[in-house]
Amino acid sequence: MSENINPEKTPPAAPEVPAGYDQPAGSASGSQAPPSYEAPASFEPPAAPSYQQPSETQAPSYPQPGAQQGYPQQNMQQGYQQPGAQQGYQQPGYGVAPGGEQKSKVVAGILGILLGGLGIHNFYLGKTKIALIQLLVSVISVGTLYPIMGIWGLVEGILILVGHDSFRTDAKGVPLKD
Repeated sequence: MSENINPEKTPPAAPEVPAGYDQPAGSASGSQAPPSYEAPASFEPPAAPSYQQPSETQAPSYPQPGAQQGYPQQNMQQGYQQPGAQQGYQQPGYGVAPGGEQKSKVVAGILGILLGGLGIHNFYLGKTKIALIQLLVSVISVGTLYPIMGIWGLVEGILILVGHDSFRTDAKGVPLKD
């Protein structure tokens, strides 16, 4: 057997590289420099998204169905404030009630004097709880307690006409007109 115990050390042959590809550095057949994998001098890495709390004048953005994620939602309402922030508003005037017109003191007083036993004057003023009590006591007693309810209604009718503190406003707090 003739084996070479001390073979000569020769560098391995460079593999064939297809056309259009760079040769590795130090190859025998190419003299091109290897491609540079460093970032160019003007390259800046993308900024990380900032998660900041919205300021007091900026509306918080909430994801909306169908909206693209990552873009802040714009609030189209004018004068938007954060929940819990104190809002200034103008109270409605006493001339007209929000749910209707101002009730008449004379009408309520006359209803109290004439039909007070049935609580009609309290229905007119929007005080339905006390009006139902007066009506049910008169109807359920089959009229036996109507004189007591009548006296109660007569007193309330007079107090309404006189303008007693307890009877100056209706159930919504709107003052009665004269």
